[in-house]
Amino acid sequence: MGDAKIAETLGGKIVGDSIIIPFYGVDYRVTISQVTDMRARPANAAVTAVLSEYYRHCPESPPEDGPWITYREFSGAGPLIGYFTTNTNKLIETAFADNAASLDHACLHLGGKPTGDPGYDVSVIFSAFPRVPILFRFNGRDATLPAQCSLLFRKSAENYLDMKSMGVCGTWLAGNLISHQ
Repeated sequence: MGDAKIAETLGGKIVGDSIIIPFYGVDYRVTISQVTDMRARPANAAVTAVLSEYYRHCPESPPEDGPWITYREFSGAGPLIGYFTTNTNKLIETAFADNAASLDHACLHLGGKPTGDPGYDVSVIFSAFPRVPILFRFNGRDATLPAQCSLLFRKSAENYLDMKSMGVCGTWLAGNLISHQ
């Protein structure tokens, strides 16, 4: 598959000898041998790994999105479910249990698009990659229930990323939400 076809399938664009692929709205240059930011500085190890996986995992053509599902529902997620839950959902629940307004602000700052779902204190869609959206839902603690957070992926995400890379997408989001509170 040529670079133009890969760029199209991944939702990126060709610039010179690179494919520009956004990760949570930040553009990165991806080649077969390296991942750099737009100033030609090497991306950090986690971003490099997940962008490289997205590039390598490129399907022949974009699959149907499929339904929204939890990380747990993906085949092969079993060994990483505890890691994912601890480093995403539980971390966010703890950090924002009593401050949904701060979480909402952090989500908007990171490019989350509100869904308008009245069943949640915060409900936004993030674009981890052009073809890998994440539906983020949160309800803060109240008198009867603890805070609850969920991150859902389209079923098609498994065509672009392995389970470890999906986990990185979740932990990157959690860490950046917390750092923007």
